[in-house]
Amino acid sequence: MRDFERNAGPAAPSNSGRSDEKKRGAGLGFHDYQELKSSVHRELITKVDVEKVVSARDTHMRSQVFSVIQALVETLNAPLTAAEKNGLSREVLDEVFGLGPLEPLLQDPGVNDILVNGFKEVYVERAGVLEKSVTIFKDNAHLMHIVERIVSAIGRHVDESSPMVDARLADGSRINVIIPPLAVDGPQLSIRRFGHRAITGNDLLEKKTMTPPMLQLMAGAVKARLNIVISGGTGAGKTTLLNVLSGFISDKERIVTIEDSAELQLKQSHVIRLECRPANVEGRGAIMQRQLLINSLRMRPDRIIIGEVRGEEALDMLQAMNTGHDGSMT
Repeated sequence: MRDFERNAGPAAPSNSGRSDEKKRGAGLGFHDYQELKSSVHRELITKVDVEKVVSARDTHMRSQVFSVIQALVETLNAPLTAAEKNGLSREVLDEVFGLGPLEPLLQDPGVNDILVNGFKEVYVERAGVLEKSVTIFKDNAHLMHIVERIVSAIGRHVDESSPMVDARLADGSRINVIIPPLAVDGPQLSIRRFGHRAITGNDLLEKKTMTPPMLQLMAGAVKARLNIVISGGTGAGKTTLLNVLSGFISDKERIVTIEDSAELQLKQSHVIRLECRPANVEGRGAIMQRQLLINSLRMRPDRIIIGEVRGEEALDMLQAMNTGHDGSMT
């Protein structure tokens, strides 16, 4: 079931299939190649107002910057083929506009999870299989620069006083960051990607994840307003199944969803989405699932769907299920 969770969306623009596997400057060592990339980046900064260009988010401007980068790469005195020069140019462009070495992986529709175990070790999961990628960062400072770019884009920060971040990116992907002193071997980054197309029951049948009688039974349980708890290990497909089952809820019902990070993809017209809020830099202001659940009971919900129950909110959920809020799911 896990394969459905992130691979259902249309293919994103790619730098050519499994672009993380490309060879970079076969005649150069890693450090020499990184120094070439850094030198092009430094020269680019002298010619282009990078901060202004990035904040503008202009596609035409991005194309112009790429042309400048290509021109700079052509001036390098290095044993690079035309393909390697183009690859180097794209890597510099990714450093300016994207997430550096992670960008090709994020653009690869076959990648489900990206797991960064330090600057020299990156793993990806494709079709349920975990494999080591050739993608690496220059050093810990480079990795931290990318991490800070990720969290700052969503209004968060990470430092020694707040060394953990769990959040959702604009495309729905979930990220988890943990840095020293909690992460002993350097910054750790996990990205779980989700497809843009909601999974349906037919998808589960086609992949033989469920049999027709199983799906009919579950659909009947939803329509009969039975309370449903889905359990399983990490990556087992709990969210995928919850998304599928929610599709059997009538469009006439008012649904309130509560999640740590919004992942559910309900298509009904009357859906209220609630998401937890982390504490601010002073350690205050956190809003947890339990508070949202208690508040949701005052919102006249026909159904309450909780993305994942892991703590004290379990008691409140069970009480809600037993006090007139039939058909709730988690």
